[in-house]
Amino acid sequence: MGRLDGKTAVVTGASDRLGRAIAQALAREGANIVVHYNSSEQKAQDTVKSIHELGRNAMAIQADLSDLDQVFVLIDEATSHFGRLSILVNDAALFERGGVADTTPASWDRQFAVNLRAPFFLSQRFFLSSHDAGRHIVNLAGVRGFRTDPGRIAYSLTKAGIAKLTQTLALACAPNVMVNAVAPGAILPPAGASEKTLDALIDHVPLHRWGGVNDIIQAVLYLVTSSYLTGVVIPVTGGSHVEAFDV
Repeated sequence: MGRLDGKTAVVTGASDRLGRAIAQALAREGANIVVHYNSSEQKAQDTVKSIHELGRNAMAIQADLSDLDQVFVLIDEATSHFGRLSILVNDAALFERGGVADTTPASWDRQFAVNLRAPFFLSQRFFLSSHDAGRHIVNLAGVRGFRTDPGRIAYSLTKAGIAKLTQTLALACAPNVMVNAVAPGAILPPAGASEKTLDALIDHVPLHRWGGVNDIIQAVLYLVTSSYLTGVVIPVTGGSHVEAFDV
């Protein structure tokens, strides 16, 4: 018997990387899974297959989260197929460079649409889909929601927004829906990053090492199995979200 037997979870960005790992972990605990993807259909179907092999039900739903109509359809299709939705994990996000001199309006709009607007409206639709108690929303924030990154201004602002959105929704959705967040730090190296860049990232981590996907999974599982926790952002960062004075 798993801790999530009989529950259904929607995980955005679940075709690859952290989203896929979270979806599989929820399935191992007994949940049926809605695997959201945008363009990686084959990877999404591979994730569905891996969940079926765990003995759980799963389906893949395509949605471009920059399109609000598709945001709404994602929750509606999931509800139509599985009925009651118990868990929503907002993992999908765009991670684009852009400083004060080179951030474009298009990049700004893309990141705010996918990283911040979509999680809100997904949460809204999820909240309105049922009046049952004991449901959970988990948002994926990030260390840049705590610390300033001048090279990724728009992205950093969206992740700071996710932290505030989590607290706001925790009040607005109580008592039936508990809303929390996990803020990963150095967990998965950015695609294409050089060894020099990776070493520089770790220099800012007090524990002086990369974390693992399992660290995030354990935090997510803790949140979705809790019964008295809401409005919390758990920084899984190795301490890199803490800034010290130099003097």
